[in-house]
Amino acid sequence: MTDSNYPWLPAPTDLTLSPKDVHIWKIDLDQPEAQLQSLAATLSSDEIARAERFYFQEHRQRFIAGRGSLRAILGRYLGIEPAKVQFDYQPRGKPMLGEIFADSGLFFNLSHSEGLGLCGVSCGQIGVDIEYIRPVSDLESLAKRFFLPREYDVVRSLTAKEQPEVFFRYWTCKEAYLKATGDGLAQLEEIEVSLTPTEPAKLLISQDWSLKELVPDSNYRAAVVVAGDGWCFQYWHY
Repeated sequence: MTDSNYPWLPAPTDLTLSPKDVHIWKIDLDQPEAQLQSLAATLSSDEIARAERFYFQEHRQRFIAGRGSLRAILGRYLGIEPAKVQFDYQPRGKPMLGEIFADSGLFFNLSHSEGLGLCGVSCGQIGVDIEYIRPVSDLESLAKRFFLPREYDVVRSLTAKEQPEVFFRYWTCKEAYLKATGDGLAQLEEIEVSLTPTEPAKLLISQDWSLKELVPDSNYRAAVVVAGDGWCFQYWHY
C-alpha cells in the first residue's frame, strides 16, 4: 500500500541536494525545554508572535520546534545560520525562501500533526502533508463533502475500523498536491485520487506530478507531491 520500508537516517554532514533528489525530513516536535529555547532563539519576531498566539503551551512549543527545525534544515542547504533564513509568503500563505535566496533553486514544504513534523526539500515545486490517524465522528459526511463520488464510495464501502486510515490517505494526497500548487483547501474536492486499502495512491490529473505516500510512524499517514517525475527520495531524521 504505502512505502514504509525506508530507513530514516541522520543526514550526512556533507549534505547535498542533486537536481532529481527529494529529501524528506522527519521532525520530532516534542523537544526538551533547552532545545526549544535554542530553536526559539533562531526565530524572527513575526514567528515568535505567531507562537505566542497559540492558547495551549503544547501547541506553542510544537510550533517553535517545527519552525526552528525548518530554519536549521534550510540553513544546512544554504550554508547559513538558521536565524539568517528569510521567508516570503504566497497569497494563500504558503512560505517560500525569501527573494535573496532566489538563485538557490530550493523548494520546501512543512507539515505537522500532533508530535510529528515532515519537511520536504527539492529542486521542484513540492507539497507535503502529514496526519495523525484519529477517530472522526462525522467521517462519512466529511468524505461526502470534500471527496469526489468515487472516492466517497470507497470510504463508505469500508468497515468502521478501516475507514479512518483510508480517509486520511485521501486527505494527505489531496492536501499535499494543493500545497505543492499553492491552492487552498477550497479545491480539495476537485483533486481526484485513486487508491484502495491494498494499492498505492495515484493522482488522476493531467499535469505532470509525482505522488508518494509515506508511513512516517505508527498511526501516521503522509503524502509528498513534487512537480515532474524521476525523483529520487531520501529520508532523513532531524
